Amino acid sequence: MAHADADAGDLPPPPAKKSPAEEEAEKRRKKLTPGSLMKGLIRSGGGDATPAEGDQVIVHCTTRTMDGIIVNSTRREHGGKGVPHRFVLGKSKMILGFAEGFPTMLKGEIAMFKMKPQIHYAEEDCPVTAPDGFPKDDELQFEIEMLDFFKAKIVADDLGVVKKIIDEGKGWETPREPYEVTARITARTGDGKELLPSKEEPYFFTIGKSEVPKGLEMGIGSMAREEKAIIYVSSAYLTNSSLMPQLEGLEEVRFEVELVQFVQVRDMLGDGRLIKRRVVDGKGEFPMDCPLHDSLLRVHYKGMLLDEPKSIFYDTRVDNHGEPLEFCSGEGLVPEGFEMCVRLMLPGEKSIVTCPPDFAYDKFPRLPANVPEGAHVQWEIELLGFEMPKVDWTGFTFQEIMDDAEKIKTTGNRLFKEGKFELAKAKYEKVLREYNHVHPQDDDEGKIFANSRSSLHLNVAACYQKMGEYRKSIDTCNKVLEANPVHVKALYRRGMSYMLLGDFDDAKKDFEKMIAVDKSSEPDATAGLNKLKQTIQETEKKARKQFKGLFDKKPGEISEVGAVEAEGNKTDDATGSGEAASTADRDADAKEAIPRADSELAFEEESPGLLARIWPSASRIFSSLGLNRCTIL
Repeated sequence: MAHADADAGDLPPPPAKKSPAEEEAEKRRKKLTPGSLMKGLIRSGGGDATPAEGDQVIVHCTTRTMDGIIVNSTRREHGGKGVPHRFVLGKSKMILGFAEGFPTMLKGEIAMFKMKPQIHYAEEDCPVTAPDGFPKDDELQFEIEMLDFFKAKIVADDLGVVKKIIDEGKGWETPREPYEVTARITARTGDGKELLPSKEEPYFFTIGKSEVPKGLEMGIGSMAREEKAIIYVSSAYLTNSSLMPQLEGLEEVRFEVELVQFVQVRDMLGDGRLIKRRVVDGKGEFPMDCPLHDSLLRVHYKGMLLDEPKSIFYDTRVDNHGEPLEFCSGEGLVPEGFEMCVRLMLPGEKSIVTCPPDFAYDKFPRLPANVPEGAHVQWEIELLGFEMPKVDWTGFTFQEIMDDAEKIKTTGNRLFKEGKFELAKAKYEKVLREYNHVHPQDDDEGKIFANSRSSLHLNVAACYQKMGEYRKSIDTCNKVLEANPVHVKALYRRGMSYMLLGDFDDAKKDFEKMIAVDKSSEPDATAGLNKLKQTIQETEKKARKQFKGLFDKKPGEISEVGAVEAEGNKTDDATGSGEAASTADRDADAKEAIPRADSELAFEEESPGLLARIWPSASRIFSSLGLNRCTIL
């Protein structure tokens, strides 16, 4: 038995599965027959390296008949344009003779390949089309000069932009829109004609503003700081720009680029209103060494109003006795735009931030006295350092853990009252994560712990509700109800979320179940039912307007329904926003209590029909119109 196991262990591993490209190459290689592809050496190359898959090869090619008549050529002396061909082995479409011949050549080598028709353009299912008038059914000679080959960085999937790295850069970060770039650039056509001469002073441009040709911008967008590279750009990517306004008629341009520097510019909101511009690099790697998580931060900053001239309203070096500002992120202690940008800074970094009013001080409860409402501001921020405090309850008693958790929860409650629901939710979820490592020792501790966890889940549900994510609010309430199906506050909050989501039947069941399991919750449940009734009436009223005349049509008039509906939509444009606003305010108007829960009541659900599954709100709309079933012939 042991001998059999040893034999089994000595078996070679199964062969690796080939890629589709490898399978296709092997399939084409089977078309080679003795004498179909012959190579003759005209001039030896240098070195011993040959092109491999993934390399870009740059070649001159002259095609002749067996009588020596030139069919076509890349060389100017043979009637060509002087622009060599570029291929990426394993990626570019090419004739079979090239795919098999190029990997045998050295750099600088000139060779003559004699090919049967089935090895060039007469190949069955040939991936490239022969030029007009090309004698594809004849045996031909292809004179190839291997000018260069190198490992290619493919920038554009169609190989219209390919990069050759000359000197590796520093770090991994690359520029992207709307980064500001400083680079030395020269440009030549495919046949070597100079388009953009070399100069000592570098060029300056912004990514995304079409200040350089598209292909060049794409290539630079793949470069690291201080990298040197050659970027080959084909005609499809040679867009006109302020750098090179006239590029029509060029098949290819070769750019030599040295990326001197780039300034990280971030559009934090994606609409151009909150912009962070790094002016001094920090220490470390972005973003791993940034204070992405809640941390204790130390910053110096200068705040200015964006008026003419700019007026300084606060400077920590002047107004704070030279001391930096210290604050904990994630607690709403600074304006939202300020904190968003600081979280993406490295220690020692200096950035300039321009911020709109709604992310500066208009929604910040502690408005500086000298900042008017509606003011656009600019902050010059220097991140001195940060510490990432961790919740560590090692060695704590159960009561100390509960006290520390209550402090974090209290911070979340403050953020909730200030309308910072995302930050509040993060605080509650932080405690819930740490609760996974807490193990109560007796029944009394277990009861306190369970109540605290349920309270935190319901606070998270309230945050989701305020954020308009009603389905997530319902799912969070379900976590509490799974542990305690008669938790009255969870029923109430889930019922409110169902109502806001438009699931009126489920909302009604939750409110009625509250009364069934705990009579003391009847005032809150009744308030919820009254709110639900009001919401249903508003929905019915809107539905009647929207579908007015829909069911008054005689047979043959159903084609006019679309027009009636469109007219109804046009009429209700003004009321639609009001309806949405009233929906968003419903939860704020509802009062909550924490009644006791004693029993559980089961409710039977009606199976939805086909129309209800396709159009969930249809049943409520038709019911509001007094039509339980509707058939349109």
